[in-house]
Parts: sequence; structure tokens; C-alpha cells
Amino acid sequence: MNGITKPAEVGAAYPEFRDVLSARRRISPYLKPTPLNRYAALDGLIGTAVWVKHENSQPVGAFKVRGGINLLSSLTAEERARGVITASTGNHGQSVAYAARLFGADAHICVPVGANPDKVAAIRAMGAQIVEYGAHFDDAARNAQRLAQENGYRFVHSANEPLLISGVATQTLEMLEEQPSIDTVIVPVGLGSGAAGACIVAKAISPAIRVVGVQAAASPAVHDSWRSGHIESRANGTFAEGLATGQAAGMTLDLLLRHLDDFRLVSEAEILQGMVWWIERCHTLAESAAGAVLAAASAMRAQLAGRTVGVICSGGNATVAQLRQALDANPD
Repeated sequence: MNGITKPAEVGAAYPEFRDVLSARRRISPYLKPTPLNRYAALDGLIGTAVWVKHENSQPVGAFKVRGGINLLSSLTAEERARGVITASTGNHGQSVAYAARLFGADAHICVPVGANPDKVAAIRAMGAQIVEYGAHFDDAARNAQRLAQENGYRFVHSANEPLLISGVATQTLEMLEEQPSIDTVIVPVGLGSGAAGACIVAKAISPAIRVVGVQAAASPAVHDSWRSGHIESRANGTFAEGLATGQAAGMTLDLLLRHLDDFRLVSEAEILQGMVWWIERCHTLAESAAGAVLAAASAMRAQLAGRTVGVICSGGNATVAQLRQALDANPD
């Protein structure tokens, strides 16, 4: 554990394990537990027993939908009537759009110009309004906050939102309940809601369970913030939109500072290799953030020897262009 704790001024109580249990009750009428599978070829790659939590099987193709449903189901009728707004590079936006349609609320999703076109199309298909602004996620986030103030929408921060964190934490709860032998959980980090949720659940079940976060070396803001103990801004250059952020968020960073055991960076080439490994070793379509998880697990082979590992396949929303890029970079 890092051992440094910094208070985060986020204006909301931090989620706890009991909130994850409440989230599961809210989510269960709408989402079935996702598969937890083991693959001999993946065990061979990592050198130990590896269980895969298939969040790519969710109705929006990614784990974020858990948080969206937990949040929208918890809003008052007045909040739903006002409409919700958020910023996203794709999966979080799909989550909010899906849940907003489910609960009869208008959704406005702010995305950077050039965001993953498949994810943007999916958001539109769910009835949400797309607002394109800026070159990066952080630009879109500032625009979402401005529009929320101007129009009275309920702003949904993609990280500093307890209902999102407790919602996505249910993926780790399901995984550890189904396979209690797992003693190491590896999860991708964008702004860190999934990793923070994993920490809450794992440490409540057993403090001995290690949680490892993975971020792109080309967008290391959260990793570097975890190392320094306070919020850092960094260049945001990764192609992996699920990992692309230029500044850490207070609530998720604080939870990671308290509970995350290790944090790894992987290169763009390693992420592409990881995407190919998902296809080769697990016959699974996985997006770039999930590719980063396999890349980190492979690099940690020596440290993982003898352990039972749970990896989060966080989503399967890769574009055809990204798949071509991954396959071209790893022809063998």
C-alpha cells in the first residue's frame, strides 16, 4: 500500500462496502452477473491461474453500465426531470445514456472531438444528445460542468460520484464471491472508478487481497498522482480512450491512495499486444483498456507466480480500426 492519504474536497461521502451491497440490490433487476471464465492459454501466458471477469458481455459492452444504473435508479423524480449531463470518452457515456433511457430521463453526453465513433453512435442510438467539444476528455468535462450550471442539469462526474463507484464495484464483488481463491485483482485505470471500487470490495472481504491498477504510460496522471500523493496533471496521449485522462480526480485518487497495492504503466505497443492476446488466448473481443490489463499481467509474471489472479475485461468496444492497428502491430 502507498501509505499516503490526502483528503479530497469532493463534497460527498465516500462509498463503503455497504453501499456496494445496496448497489447490487438496485442493479440486479436490470443486469445479470457477467461470466467469470478461466482459459488454459491465458494461464500459460501469465504463468499462474487467471480468472477473467467478462464485462465486455454487458448490454453496452463495458462495466460502466453498473454505475449508470445505480446512479439513475437513485435519483429523485425532480433530478430525472431536469436531465443529466456528463463527460465521457465513450463507455461512461453509454452507461449514463442506457440508464437514462431505462429510467425516463434526458441525457446529454459531452465527448471530445474525434471520440470513438462506434461508442458515440451507440450513445446516440440510446437517445442521448451528443455534445462534441475540445480535443481531450478534460475539455469535454469542463464543457459539461458549464452546461450543467447554465441549464440546471444534474451533473454526473465520471469519478467523484459515490453512486458510480459503488455501482461498478459490484463487478469485483461478483468475481470474489464466485471464486474466493482469487488473491490478486488487476484492473485498468482511467479516472479510477473501477479500481477504487475493486479496492473497497477486496479490502472489505480480505485485506490480504492485492489490487493492482494499470494505466497507459502515455497518459500517466493518476499513476503519477498515486506516487506523489496529490493530484497531478500530465500529458494525455494514449490512443486507449478508456485510459485517457490528463488529471486525477479527488475521490477516486484518495481511495486508491488508501487501498491500492500496486500501480503499473504500460506502453502503447504493450496495450496493442494485450488486445491481440485477448483474441488469441481467450477468443475474446476486448478494447484497449482491457489490453492494458493483460499487458501488465504478463509483465508481472514473476510476481504473480503461485497466486490466483482475477483480471477485469472491462469492455469490448474496440473499433475495427483499433483492431487492425493491434493485429498489424503483432502479425505473429
